[in-house]
Amino acid sequence: MGLYTIEALTAVIITVLIDLAITKSGAIKTLNFWITWLIVALFQIPVDGWLTKLSSPIVIYNPHDFSGIRFPFSIPIEDFAYGFALTLLTITIWLRLKPISHRR
Repeated sequence: MGLYTIEALTAVIITVLIDLAITKSGAIKTLNFWITWLIVALFQIPVDGWLTKLSSPIVIYNPHDFSGIRFPFSIPIEDFAYGFALTLLTITIWLRLKPISHRR
């Protein structure tokens, strides 16, 4: 397992812990989060696919640093883990900073 893979998995684990244990926002348990993440992922596919296309890549990954699994097209799956972590962290912080009177 490469460093990029370890970092991506660590980012997901830490972000889930922040959501559930530290801020206790529970964003990951909501349908709104999953719909938001799906939208982010759907936009990530064409952009990341273009950046990482094997025929003429703009971003080149060291094969020793990631899992080597690319889906769909030529996108390293670790990129989706980072997108997931960033989306969850943003929503978690947003919910935590919302005034108490507006929280559920």
